[in-house]
Amino acid sequence: MIKKLKTGTKSVLQTKTEIKKKAIGKLKEVPFRKMAPNIVTLMALCAGITTIRFAIMGKWTYAILCIFFAGIFDGLDGRVARKLKASSKFGAELDSLSDFVSFGVAPAILMYQWSLHDLPHWGWILTLVFSAAMSMRLARFNTMLENTSVPEYWSHYFVGVPAPMAAAIGVMPLLIWFDNKELEFILRNPYFCGFIMFLVAFLMVSRIPTLSLKKTKISSDWFVPLMVLFALFVSCLITKPWLTLGVFTLCYVLTIPLTVMRFMKEKRAAEKAE
Repeated sequence: MIKKLKTGTKSVLQTKTEIKKKAIGKLKEVPFRKMAPNIVTLMALCAGITTIRFAIMGKWTYAILCIFFAGIFDGLDGRVARKLKASSKFGAELDSLSDFVSFGVAPAILMYQWSLHDLPHWGWILTLVFSAAMSMRLARFNTMLENTSVPEYWSHYFVGVPAPMAAAIGVMPLLIWFDNKELEFILRNPYFCGFIMFLVAFLMVSRIPTLSLKKTKISSDWFVPLMVLFALFVSCLITKPWLTLGVFTLCYVLTIPLTVMRFMKEKRAAEKAE
């Protein structure tokens, strides 16, 4: 009887060992399609870190380009993951880390090196506030992904300003300065840049709804006019790239009040329907 129990225990232990070995084997063998989105995310992270390097060197053009490359890679990694069906929790966590560095730390350091260092004490404090606000914005975004009880009318909106646009608004004075250096006394003024950084930090952590184009549908009547506007935007981008990007970012900021009005209208309609 004792021998049988020992034999049974041994077989159970052997089975557990075999299961562990199989699990470890599966972990060692990861298909490339699972790695592809993470590689794109790492490219965004590297672009963000390189922004800091160029900011320290005073190479403003290269620093801005790296931020925009980070934005492009950030937009691609999610699409690559969905196309290859390679979404994972590891990828989501890596994406948040990349966003924090590329859109939270890098723009803050860039603006500090370009302007805010002339604001004693407060310049560095605003740099930290911007980065901290980005970390809280991303943490809230991650927790909201697990919340399945979000009302339907929120599906067309972000809560607060999304990370890439927050970075673009933060560096907006620098963008406009590239093509308008005669306005340096305003655009590079540390008090003006400090106000912009504080405003963006507030918009990130606020619950103000901002437009999300992921699920937004456009009427067919607006298709041709929007294509004409897009062609005009591309033409301006070719001739005056920095000024165009700066004005585009400013227009985004100006649309926030309109977005809030639209959101409140949809919210009231949804509440009445209930």
